[in-house]
Amino acid sequence: MKKLMALIVAVMVSLAFCGVVMAAPYGDIVFVADESGSMSGEHAWMGSMVTSLESELVAQSLSPNNYGLVGYGTSYHDGGTSQVPHKHLVGGASFGTAAQLSTATSGLIANGGTEDGWRAINYAITEYAYRAAAAKNLILITDEDRDNTDATLTYSGILASLTGGNFLLNVVVDAAFRTAAGAVALGIDADGNAYVADGFGGYIKSAGGFVVSGFGTTINDYINLALATGGAAWDLNQLRSGGLTATSFTEAFVDIKVQEIIIQPTPEPMTLLLLGLGVLGLAGLRKRD
Repeated sequence: MKKLMALIVAVMVSLAFCGVVMAAPYGDIVFVADESGSMSGEHAWMGSMVTSLESELVAQSLSPNNYGLVGYGTSYHDGGTSQVPHKHLVGGASFGTAAQLSTATSGLIANGGTEDGWRAINYAITEYAYRAAAAKNLILITDEDRDNTDATLTYSGILASLTGGNFLLNVVVDAAFRTAAGAVALGIDADGNAYVADGFGGYIKSAGGFVVSGFGTTINDYINLALATGGAAWDLNQLRSGGLTATSFTEAFVDIKVQEIIIQPTPEPMTLLLLGLGVLGLAGLRKRD
């Protein structure tokens, strides 16, 4: 009996250190939205796009999904004297449904000034209670680079918080992307794939995607950060083009986001593992008795 119990303990410790993972059954997705004066169109896009995102996730048997919303920029809470990120409640709580998120986006303001995206990302990581089994996703949407309002935050520190917490980051930013052949791309992913509008409201996947340029320090601030987490980066200007290009942008964004969530591994709840080991241990003891 002592040997069996020792074996059970050893296996439990081994599993804890091995970091057993599983496919996520659902997602916890937080939108991190710049609330500056030029972002009203993107705010409206979030409200409509999230409905398509939820439909595709459910079609892939990923449910129930939680959605959160962080606004950042000059804070309206104190007359604009600070740039504190803040939650916009979704259905009266931190997390809500896609329909409730769509409604909540109407509460975003579009008259802010200073924007510190790292501070907002850090807030989204630390101020929400994420489910253990969920694929944790952050989506930053901004047309500015980072305004440093918190000198304690560093690229390496933010990246460590994202990867250590198993977060995947996407960014929709003011940047230009190309394919290996030089075609304009809607965005690129961490595997070097580029997504190109096909002229009919759809998109084509192409190899050799790369970033050409970004507003200010956008590449170092946000694009490199997203790709380092295994996420994707998107050209906000392609969305702003409207028409079929914007339709292609939304279709590509939603499809890639769903695929990211499908393949994103998450830690398996240790409770189930320990319960299973306990049952096996008891079974072994009963056989010995």
